[in-house]
Amino acid sequence: MGGGRWRRVLSGVWRSVAVWAVSTVTMLALAGLLPDFQLQSDTGDSATRIALTAGAGAAVFGLLSSLVWPLLVRLLLLVPALVLGLLVFFLNGSLLLIALRINPSGRGEAAPETAVVVAAVMSAVASATGAALAVRDDDAYRRRLYRLADRRRRASGQAGPSSPGTVFLQLDGVGHDVLTDAVRKGVMPTVAGWLGVVRDAGPRPATDPAAPHTGERTPPGTAPLATHRLTPWRTDWSSQTGASQLGILHGTNHDVPAFRWYEKDSREVMVCNRPSSAAELQRRAVAHTGDEGLLTFDGASRGNLFGGGAEQLALVLSVAARRGRGNRSRAGYFAYFSDPANAVRTAMSFVADVGREIGQSTRARLRKQRPRVGRGGLYPFIRAFATVVERDVVVASVIGDMLAGRTAVYADLVAYDEVAHHSGPRGRDAEKVLARLDRSLALVAKVAEHAPRPYRIVVLSDHGQSPGETFLTRYGLSLGNLVRAGCGLPVPRKVRRTHSGAEARAAVRAALRRPVEEGAEQHRPPASRRSEPLVLASGNLGLVSFPDVPHRMSREEIDARHPALLTTLANHPGIGFLLVRSEEHGGLVLGAHGAEVPLDALDDDPGPLADFGPGAADAVRRTHSFPHTADIMVNSWYEPAEGEVLAFEEQIGSHGGLGGAQGRPFLLSPLTLSAPVEDGADLVGAEQVHHVLRRWLRESLGPQVPQTEGRGNRRAA
Repeated sequence: MGGGRWRRVLSGVWRSVAVWAVSTVTMLALAGLLPDFQLQSDTGDSATRIALTAGAGAAVFGLLSSLVWPLLVRLLLLVPALVLGLLVFFLNGSLLLIALRINPSGRGEAAPETAVVVAAVMSAVASATGAALAVRDDDAYRRRLYRLADRRRRASGQAGPSSPGTVFLQLDGVGHDVLTDAVRKGVMPTVAGWLGVVRDAGPRPATDPAAPHTGERTPPGTAPLATHRLTPWRTDWSSQTGASQLGILHGTNHDVPAFRWYEKDSREVMVCNRPSSAAELQRRAVAHTGDEGLLTFDGASRGNLFGGGAEQLALVLSVAARRGRGNRSRAGYFAYFSDPANAVRTAMSFVADVGREIGQSTRARLRKQRPRVGRGGLYPFIRAFATVVERDVVVASVIGDMLAGRTAVYADLVAYDEVAHHSGPRGRDAEKVLARLDRSLALVAKVAEHAPRPYRIVVLSDHGQSPGETFLTRYGLSLGNLVRAGCGLPVPRKVRRTHSGAEARAAVRAALRRPVEEGAEQHRPPASRRSEPLVLASGNLGLVSFPDVPHRMSREEIDARHPALLTTLANHPGIGFLLVRSEEHGGLVLGAHGAEVPLDALDDDPGPLADFGPGAADAVRRTHSFPHTADIMVNSWYEPAEGEVLAFEEQIGSHGGLGGAQGRPFLLSPLTLSAPVEDGADLVGAEQVHHVLRRWLRESLGPQVPQTEGRGNRRAA
């Protein structure tokens, strides 16, 4: 409570200073434009003296307006409205004349009629500035939403359902350990309150999970009762949003081996954040399960890659490729920015975040911070889009869904993921983003108190991020060039950077109706180069395919064609292990110094997978079974002590493969819901998370939410 009170005080002080500064500039401008208004003596003053006079005058005028106007309004209540309207201008002008007379500088004078004009302009500018700054304040924004909700409720005249709704908020890329550290440091007080954690203290479990919150203050130094439980879960080998969110929303991520991969049957590169690929992946998932998704019953999907079967869609990438009325992916932007207050609130925050990123990147460069990647060009604007525009639009959409009483809402907030890719998952920049995301969670929780039905708020992540410098930075060549060298092909002298797979970039292009496909991902490999290997990167996971061979090549075929390739890759210090198909052993894991372990033997001898933790063998075996697994799957080196990996993309915080925090996201759920798994059991894979979330919806709503997915289970009416 103390932190929130001080934040409100500081916010009020900041608004007052900003209004004073704008008023000072306005007074200086009017003094230069109006002949009967001056801020200097007849003999002239220095620019500094004139500026001080304007500042003092603006301060005195603002103070008089704040103190005198409330008294004048009380005295003039009996005056007719028309007369009062005219008196306002004259009284305002009189206050300005008084302000100039008692100005400590002793300078400044204005003709009475000019004083009326100056006072009117200054009042209008000060009012507009104060209003613009107020819309950035969460408390003011929340009060405005309450008024809109009450108006909507009175207009409908209907009470909301008694059964609770569920809001699923995905904090993209926030790992379990990052979240717990942020809670312990006091960076995320809202989450800390839900977990019953005092800064640098442990959690305190609730004695009665179903007990309502009484609103009583907790004594200083003691932890409040926990209302939520925190559960880590383990991703598949492909630890990235495309695979995780498809599994969470649609119940399967079968045949999604990476963020981007080459499919030999169609000769196409699939990219999870490409609208056409997202639409195809969603279609395949529905066909595979026979069910349209988690949100089929009165659901809403906001800011996601996939729709989850929801009727209400906004900022959903899988429908962004549609043309005409069928495309509702951008509807959320139009609805949000049609409100001028929203536009001002977001525009000011956008500009502030662009400046913040430029300052942070400049500081990192001057300090020669390592590791570091380029953050120039359009990146400050892409980052601001993720951390401000998309966050504001998605949160506003979720709030609208809650005030409308929707049953299930799933939304993705990508701000942390975008910043952590370029600033590191545990850097100061990423920590500040977590603090702002926590305030968004607090806003949603507050609005839930005014919703027409009770809501349960579930927060989860789709993956974490593992730190480490890039493969290119450490070794001076990219994975693609290493593969070319192993094949005996010429290696270009000029290094070509890989594309970042950040979801924010796709969201920007989709919002602006610009194609997401670019570079090597834009088209099929040229026929003249199909005999050359195609190398794609997904964080610290690399995929090598030979487009001219219609099937998945075996280890024996690769050795016959390029005898040095597999040895070159397996023995490189930046490579952790390879997965290939073997005609003799089936799946085969290759490592340094001639290590070869068949997939069936990994449980007894993990070999190169030993450092990658529990579940690595199962994840590799599952990916091996996919129809579109690449000819060679390459996972980077991993250092368990520091949790570092080497990204094959230009990212110092990466995800997409095995190794470290990237594979350990979290699930934060109310204690009123059943435990995700039994004590001592692990929550493994996005598909299992889907079943947990579906079970929770059934607990809230009963049998109208299907218990199991099966063919013929279509969208509920």
